[in-house]
Amino acid sequence: MITSEQSEQLRKWFADRLPVDVYESLVDVAVDREEITVVGAIPATESVKEFRERTREQRIEVAREAEELYRRKVAWAVQAGDDRVLFAHLSVPVMTRLRQPERQVLDTLVAGGVARSRADALAWCVRLVGRNTDEWLTELRDSLAKVQQVRAAGPDVSDASEASDTTDSQKSGSE
Repeated sequence: MITSEQSEQLRKWFADRLPVDVYESLVDVAVDREEITVVGAIPATESVKEFRERTREQRIEVAREAEELYRRKVAWAVQAGDDRVLFAHLSVPVMTRLRQPERQVLDTLVAGGVARSRADALAWCVRLVGRNTDEWLTELRDSLAKVQQVRAAGPDVSDASEASDTTDSQKSGSE
């Protein structure tokens, strides 16, 4: 997880690198361990297909630079009104261990036609939780960012151990 300051720096980096005619405006830059997703607004008169074709080379150039610098893949999305279309993005496998009652939930979703597989059912559950607990998740992310800030402002542990080594040697020398 990155801090809000790091997130803002990342957003600024993309805003500075993207040519002015790529997006009408930069809507969001989201990041996790594997991927950076850049979302921008496109004109109402332009289709997603037209946008992708028109900006492909520019986006590839910026993505290559970002991938080398940040060691994450770059995904792209467009916002047209209330619709958000994500393209060129990762689908990352996540390993988990579930007990029988949890597997039964997934199997019920598969049997009911809500999902094609347990993996799809699990992804559906994650999306549902994310949608219904967005405010709580935002509060949790903010709290984690604050914890990272406090840790970063704290004492350097390596300095403390060196100081204690010096104190120990001084004590033993005076005995």
